[in-house]
Amino acid sequence: MLDFDKGIYVLAPLAGYTDLPFRSLVKKFGADLTISEMISANALVYNSKKTYEMLKKSPLETPYIVQIAGFETDSIRKAVEILNGIDGIDGIDLNCGCPVPKVVAQCAGSALLQDLSQVQRVIETIKKYSKKRYTSAKIRLGFNEKIPDKIAKACENAGADFISIHGRTRAGRYKAKVDYEAIACAKQAVNIPVIANGDITSMEKADEVKKITGCNSLMIGRGAIGNPWIFYQLKNSLKEVSKEKICEIVLEHYDNMLDFYGVKGAFIFRKHLHTYSKGFPEAAAFRDRVNRIEDTVEMREAINSFFI
Repeated sequence: MLDFDKGIYVLAPLAGYTDLPFRSLVKKFGADLTISEMISANALVYNSKKTYEMLKKSPLETPYIVQIAGFETDSIRKAVEILNGIDGIDGIDLNCGCPVPKVVAQCAGSALLQDLSQVQRVIETIKKYSKKRYTSAKIRLGFNEKIPDKIAKACENAGADFISIHGRTRAGRYKAKVDYEAIACAKQAVNIPVIANGDITSMEKADEVKKITGCNSLMIGRGAIGNPWIFYQLKNSLKEVSKEKICEIVLEHYDNMLDFYGVKGAFIFRKHLHTYSKGFPEAAAFRDRVNRIEDTVEMREAINSFFI
């Protein structure tokens, strides 16, 4: 289903951004794989209504992977068994990269990288109990020090079908320079597919990352916020995207938001319009205008006239 020989383009999970409307958008315009926002294994086990809402997927999202976060193998097993009962999920991904303090404080996310034996046990648990096609992990280069080869090997030994790796340590958060050579080190250490991630914002950058890392598959997260047409660029080998195509994509996203959230979707969409409009003439005036619009039809007309 996923052609790693050819190479795939993946949308990274980003809390507050990669919801169903956004995932559906990038899937339509070029992404090969979408992943849910990070799901707490404990929240899933305790039947959090909000968490179950986050599991919903678009009909376009095939294949679709759910990412879970946790530390204890017992809660991970229970979460996996719950996911087994939900159709339309093609894989389960373990988050070993989230640097957010409240996640790290629970020994989850990037905190797992401090104990590779536990990383291995958790992935083994997912692999053992999952009835889904894929088991994967999203990792960083390490917690404080860079040990990408050791982390990648632990994931492979545990049975992961593939890994995605962000080229910073947890200490580097999102500010340190991405170390693509370290991603290359991880790729060389294992035989499973490795997906490179970190500061991929253009087709030129994507080509550079592929060359340095040796990875023909890429994961894009923050580089797609305000720029979801990057997947369209990559899929079609385009140096630039026309204004008409950008307008089409922005309107598609807006319509997706209304379909999923109702009228509230128009108000949530303002944050996206703030990033979409950057670099366009009269962007400040446009942002001020959409912040005041209450009518969904008027909002759509404003978007159409601005981006065209």
